[in-house]
Amino acid sequence: MYLHFGVPLALTVFGVLLIAAMFGLQKLLSPNNPYQRKLTPYECGEPPTGRAWINFNVRFYLIALIFVVFEVEVAFIYPIAAVYLNWVRSGQRLYALAEILIFLLILFVGLIYVWVKHDLEWVKKVPE
Repeated sequence: MYLHFGVPLALTVFGVLLIAAMFGLQKLLSPNNPYQRKLTPYECGEPPTGRAWINFNVRFYLIALIFVVFEVEVAFIYPIAAVYLNWVRSGQRLYALAEILIFLLILFVGLIYVWVKHDLEWVKKVPE
């Protein structure tokens, strides 16, 4: 019964050992000569001004997450488009069309939800 877990366990142990070996080699071979200027934060070649811990508007993260979600969803459309002709040739035309339309409907519902919540607006109105 436990024999089936042997290969995944061996691969996991091998992966952990390989990662540990890479970290060890990096520590062993990399130069280590810190000095004051090298330890300062790097901001596009400009000297840092002010504190590093400033508050960012949550809107940055929200827009980025919405972008990532829709980009990943669009990436899932590519495999469907790649096999669409095979489905059409095999007589599964309605199945292929239904699958694509359901997928796009889910995307569209997500877009409408984000739009109704006004999360796509960069400057959001504050309720009075």
